[in-house]
Amino acid sequence: MNTYTRQDIIRIVEEEGVEFIRLQFTDMFGTLKNMAVTSSQLEKVLNNECMFDGSSIEGFVRSGESDMYLHPDLDTFVTFPWRPQQGKVARMICDIFRPDHLPFPGDPRYILNKTIAEAKDLGYRFDVGPECEFFLFHTDENGQPTTISHEKAGYFELGPVDLGENARRDMVLALEEMGFEIEASYHESAPAQHEIDFKYSEALEAADNIMTFKLAVKTIAKRHGLFASFMPKPKSGINGSGMHVNMSLLKDGRNLFDGPSGQLGLSKEAFYFIGGILRHIKGMSLITNPLVNSYKRLVPGYEAPVYIDWPAAKESPLIRIPAARGEGTRIELRSPDPSANPYLVLALCLAAGLDGIQNKIMPPAAISENAFQMCPEEKEALGVQAVPADLGEAIREFEKDTWIRQVLGSHISEKYSRAKKAEWVQYNKQVTEWEINEYLYKI
Repeated sequence: MNTYTRQDIIRIVEEEGVEFIRLQFTDMFGTLKNMAVTSSQLEKVLNNECMFDGSSIEGFVRSGESDMYLHPDLDTFVTFPWRPQQGKVARMICDIFRPDHLPFPGDPRYILNKTIAEAKDLGYRFDVGPECEFFLFHTDENGQPTTISHEKAGYFELGPVDLGENARRDMVLALEEMGFEIEASYHESAPAQHEIDFKYSEALEAADNIMTFKLAVKTIAKRHGLFASFMPKPKSGINGSGMHVNMSLLKDGRNLFDGPSGQLGLSKEAFYFIGGILRHIKGMSLITNPLVNSYKRLVPGYEAPVYIDWPAAKESPLIRIPAARGEGTRIELRSPDPSANPYLVLALCLAAGLDGIQNKIMPPAAISENAFQMCPEEKEALGVQAVPADLGEAIREFEKDTWIRQVLGSHISEKYSRAKKAEWVQYNKQVTEWEINEYLYKI
């Protein structure tokens, strides 16, 4: 990440002919928002004087307390490579403050910042490497998205079978121009499914990068006449899209998870970190998998985790330990999907892991048998538990885990839960095409 001063921003805007500046922030549900100003307003922006109506954003505040201020993080300044060279457009990611100059507790970026600060006080740095999958679909004659794709490519296939190859190449070039270090890009397992992996970074930068990544992918896809979807399971019968989270914890510049003499080459802190995540994962699922559709992905047979298990599992473990050791030692949580708010996901992962370390929570013994092939009695005897099966169960688990509500704070916890309950009620009122096909002629 670049480090900019106030004078650096003023100089770059003048020298590069930047005409518009987008002040970006993320709402409670992980949707990117922005307010655009012209370069003539730059002094106002840098003085933290740009205000917006918070009551217009779901989950923020009531109309009577609507004034919110955008405080730009100068280090997030970047110009958009897809905008005109004349009259360039730049952006800065902002933190949200109240009129009393205090951070707004409903700002997801604040929640992550707060959790990172707590970890820093204990001497820890949290690094994250996300793996974001997405689909590239055709649009209709009106430019609206469909779930249609003409390709039939699978893992690591190349053009001309991989019809998204050119779009993906341009996405990589745009991201690199914005400062990303792209480690790999390739076609994923399902037709029209893709993945672009970028280098790990400190947690706040990683969350910012995920939001920027999704914007860039959607923008470049549109230029190719395609629609990029981060919906977890847009089509039945094929793999859904995940957002695997690779995590490492550093102390005094050393990877704390590396334990050459330990089981699996992991330190005791790594095991405690895993234990903390597994203890809270059911309640965390409402954040890591926030949609009704999220739970259509977490089913057997499509490489997504279903059971709360880790390394010894034979198929699709919830937590995987990649082979790299030394400074590359990391823990991979495989349940999150790309519809999730990355700030809240990473805040909970870090807090849960630290809870595990501070309370010496060991993970349950790894089960060597394949849980997918066990009968219910065998699962019960071995203590095999599953992640929530649907959004309703995730809501109940979220509300049972008071620790999660402490991490997120009462504002986000209450408003998020209320909104998801309404979403679940609305979904359950729907009569689906499957029900019509299955029952109409029988009854």
